[in-house]
Amino acid sequence: MRLSNLADYAVVLMSAAARQCGSVPIHAGMLAEQTGIPGPTAQKLVSQLARAGLLVASRGSGGGVRLARPAAAISVADIIEAVEGPIALTSCVAEGRHDCSLEGSCKVQPHWGVVNGAVRGALAEISLASLSVAPAKAGAAVGLHSGDGVNPPAAPAFAGATR
Repeated sequence: MRLSNLADYAVVLMSAAARQCGSVPIHAGMLAEQTGIPGPTAQKLVSQLARAGLLVASRGSGGGVRLARPAAAISVADIIEAVEGPIALTSCVAEGRHDCSLEGSCKVQPHWGVVNGAVRGALAEISLASLSVAPAKAGAAVGLHSGDGVNPPAAPAFAGATR
């Protein structure tokens, strides 16, 4: 399973917006510049994220976009769904879809809802606020040092958000 580039870029763009304190309007062009996302793509994402209620746009000389609610109240699942629609790992989990050739005889189909719910739930637990700060080093809570030859360096909390 892999996120689309647009979903990945949306998370990166929202993280940059959150680092601007969330309440100060910022232009899509500035977000594009800060993140390396192409300008037209950033503008498209800003429009989608505003339609989904994650960003609020204002026009005029002091205009731009800002977070619609605190970064702690926006999840990675919210952002992905704003760009890609409901998270559905298989077609049999998607509402109204019945295009699987195994439908009716598949023994796993009744379980996909649980798997899909677990993945969506995990993404819903990761807040935009947590993506807007540097990740903690592995072992820091127990006094171990990342990269000490015993413990490998910590991976970013969300690998797609590194730039």
